[in-house]
Amino acid sequence: MDKSNDKFILSGKEIEKGTITTLNIELPKLYQTPATLPIKIIRGKRNGPTVFISAAIHGDELNGVEIIRRFKKLNILKRVKGTIILIPIVNIYGVMTLSRYMPDRRDLNRSFPGTKKGSLASRVAKTFFDEIVTKCDLGIDLHTASIHKSNLPQIRANINDEFTFKLAKAFEAPVILHSELRDGSLREAAQENNIPVLLYEAGEALRFDETSIRIGVKGIVNVLRELEMIPKTPIKRKRLPIITKSSQWIRATESGILRTIKRLGETVHEDEIIAYIDDTLDDESFEIKAQFDGVIIGKSEIPLVQEGDAIFHIAKFKNLETAENKIEYFNENAIENSEFIELNKEEIIE
Repeated sequence: MDKSNDKFILSGKEIEKGTITTLNIELPKLYQTPATLPIKIIRGKRNGPTVFISAAIHGDELNGVEIIRRFKKLNILKRVKGTIILIPIVNIYGVMTLSRYMPDRRDLNRSFPGTKKGSLASRVAKTFFDEIVTKCDLGIDLHTASIHKSNLPQIRANINDEFTFKLAKAFEAPVILHSELRDGSLREAAQENNIPVLLYEAGEALRFDETSIRIGVKGIVNVLRELEMIPKTPIKRKRLPIITKSSQWIRATESGILRTIKRLGETVHEDEIIAYIDDTLDDESFEIKAQFDGVIIGKSEIPLVQEGDAIFHIAKFKNLETAENKIEYFNENAIENSEFIELNKEEIIE
């Protein structure tokens, strides 16, 4: 796995070894307003894999923008072997309007690999895929939950592929969820071109979550170390995530006011009450119960619910004691006193 060589060309420009280059790739105009895709290429002096790191394919998912901003300041990147392509904002149109979608109301992450003669979303997908993704050996795509929901930091990937699974574990997010490919997604189009992609889901749309950001920065560093693109640290104890192949959303059975009992990251037992839905006019309450043993990896953050709304995303996991122990070190206090802070103190360029 190594697409780098002595000559690396991106968007018609040759990127020299040992350089950091900023490019702006032309995108379709919006009402005659010029638009570009800003990217930064960090190319080491020595050959190695080429990896893209992207964020904000959905314009309201901002955690990844901050993850890339912090990551690109790490001093350790001076010793990169290979090439890293950073795309902090893919859906620039959506970010400008704080919208998940493109101006044509399409989901960019259902528009890959795209076509030059298709919709606006399809044309942007085509540019991003052809100019960047196809030149890479691996991708890390950064996401959050959709609007009014939050996600426990998690990696979604094809864990049936040995290489991808190894990198997913190296990332060291609390949870690895085997995720089937969705039609038109970046991950599907990349896999069809034999380019594995790790999808990092963490936090909430339109909000920064400090824990999610720190885990994301450190996770990217961990993956690059696993690929031997940056120097490895002395052997340390590996943080083993929860690994699951199955998850399910629990939906509201009634409409009303949601009163949650369980928080993100907590374990639940089958038939355990995890929330109530209260009638807005009467004193009646309806119980919401877990349908199986597992861990809450996503939840609704808005107290108003309609019948059928998705309110809890639970990953199936039988050994709940093990799950609790594995998640414990990812709480806010654990990260405050861990190597996540040390990484920022020691490896950021002043």
